Amino acid sequence: MFDVVLLTLGSERDAPGGGCGSGGACCGGADDRAGDASGAKTEDRCETPRVPVLACADALTARGARVETVTARSDAEIDEVLARLDGPPRPDGLTWPDPDSKTRLVVATASDAQLRAVVRRLVRRYAPSPSRRPDDLAGNRTVPDLPAIGVLPLDPARSTTQRDLAAQLGLPRDPAAVATAVLDGTARRLDLLRNDGGSVTLDGALLGAADDSGRPLHWRGRVEVDDAVLTDGHDLLVACAIGNAGGYAHLDDVALLGTPDPTDGLVEVAVAVPVTTRSRWGRRRVRLEVRRARGRAVSVLPREGKVPFLDDGAEGELGRKRSWWTEPGAWAVWTA
Repeated sequence: MFDVVLLTLGSERDAPGGGCGSGGACCGGADDRAGDASGAKTEDRCETPRVPVLACADALTARGARVETVTARSDAEIDEVLARLDGPPRPDGLTWPDPDSKTRLVVATASDAQLRAVVRRLVRRYAPSPSRRPDDLAGNRTVPDLPAIGVLPLDPARSTTQRDLAAQLGLPRDPAAVATAVLDGTARRLDLLRNDGGSVTLDGALLGAADDSGRPLHWRGRVEVDDAVLTDGHDLLVACAIGNAGGYAHLDDVALLGTPDPTDGLVEVAVAVPVTTRSRWGRRRVRLEVRRARGRAVSVLPREGKVPFLDDGAEGELGRKRSWWTEPGAWAVWTA
């Protein structure tokens, strides 16, 4: 028999004297203040449908699971839930996940940013400091295998309108199907992007923005993937896509990323550079030149001011150099 915690991310606004700010659990907490994405939009993080949660809880209970529903309104409350996934004490004193745990976690998500908030807290809990790196940690990883998560999407329409991460991965969306995957399914391990700002990326990030009329705002920045330089900072850029999965593979009708795969241990990166050409009649035309590269790590250094971006759907501004690197197979989801 499994103990299942069905976790919903609430808002500090729901608590007495609270407010829906950058410190709330559902908006990513204070971990992302240093120039990273600080939160999902208010409508994503403050209005959580209860019907799918209750339906999933009923389906789990009918299968004999002991179910507890928890609403976390802060990082500390998320951490209290994640502590139930801890393994027995280690001789080195590190907090480590229990690979044989009989407790399973289901995260009810209104957005990919909410799912990311939970995975980031898992990383913060189980990632050892460099000075305490154990011998049993894989050489290409900074975190152990994180516990698998059941994902309960709260908005079925996102599977077709916005292609959230659950839709990209082909995860079940029906509450009863989610319950079956958590109890009877298998853990599918996925790559994780960590960054030097202390956060994580599950799907991808898109750097760049448009004005009120929809025209792209040009910016400059140096973008490197391993030893490959996609732009040295002199080119005008429309966008830079950093893909673990395929959520930011297209910009309007322009294909940015090729075939990003969240299980190949690589990050795919693309920059879109506007190039002006002339026809035989002398007419000027602007086309987008897309440069791509794949590797283990990517760095972006803005040259002028701050660059707006979306990271797993959460908004932020990048004003200094930021590096992302791949943690192969670091996190996992329960799938049928």
